[in-house]
Amino acid sequence: MKTLIVKYLLIKQMCFVAGIAVLLFSCKGKEKAADDDAKVVSQTPVTVTTVNDSTLIDYIDLNATSATLQKNIVKANAIGYIQEVNAQLGHNVGKGQVLFTIKTKEAQSIGNSINVLDTTFKFSGVNKIRASLPGYISQLSHQKGDYVQDGEQLAVISDRSSFVFLMQLPYELKQYVKMGQNVDLTLPGNIKIGGTVSSFMPSVDTVAQTQGVVIKVNPAQQIPENLVAKARIVKSAKTNTISLPKSAILANETQTEFWVMKLINPTTAVKVPVKEGIQSGDRVEILSPKFSKQDKIIISGNYGLPDTAKVKIVEP
Repeated sequence: MKTLIVKYLLIKQMCFVAGIAVLLFSCKGKEKAADDDAKVVSQTPVTVTTVNDSTLIDYIDLNATSATLQKNIVKANAIGYIQEVNAQLGHNVGKGQVLFTIKTKEAQSIGNSINVLDTTFKFSGVNKIRASLPGYISQLSHQKGDYVQDGEQLAVISDRSSFVFLMQLPYELKQYVKMGQNVDLTLPGNIKIGGTVSSFMPSVDTVAQTQGVVIKVNPAQQIPENLVAKARIVKSAKTNTISLPKSAILANETQTEFWVMKLINPTTAVKVPVKEGIQSGDRVEILSPKFSKQDKIIISGNYGLPDTAKVKIVEP
């Protein structure tokens, strides 16, 4: 009987120990699973790209204002009254076209008295004023019936052939603009036209330190004066150069150091310092180091990653 009791106690003790062992193993399994879950969560989801051979153009945009360089002032050639006006604001006129008819004040006062006294004396006192150059009427100062003095301005004719765009170029950028250089102009409404640098103004603005550049355009295009356009000046251009999207480039607060996050295996990214070249649109030239087309560079999810980081590639 005593032997049976001892066996019973031993069996009960063994069951108790086995239960504790199972419980401990279960807890360790849960802890391991939790650790595995933590490792999975610590992987930052990212998207990646590769380097491309691109053609990059570095340019600057400056304002250019339309203007007519040559204007012809139409003046009265006698003191009198305007009898006829054959000019309208904005209308084109040809060379030699009669614009104004002026009757002198003497003729207005005397009338036909002289012709009545002497029929051989042909006196009318009427002067015709003609356009000396072709163009369009940009100013009209007098109308029919106005009394004008000799030499008084009646109208202004703008010579369409002298129509240009005047671009204000900062003097430190003059090295990028040459005589005869082609310039792309973008008008309001995204209308694009081409122009050519024809001359430089002989003076510089004292305050802004900008020099006027004359850009010649096709005079047949009907463009109003004082229209502000964007002139694009090419500073440099490179073909077949290695580039990355801007989103792949990270920088410090002072913008003095730049780097990218490069994958060394499917789950690990490291910090690689880079040297930037020219920028064009959404692309940045990479001068160094020389990446291969097989290298994978992170373009999203890279902000704030440490030097060596665990990542998980996801579809963009």
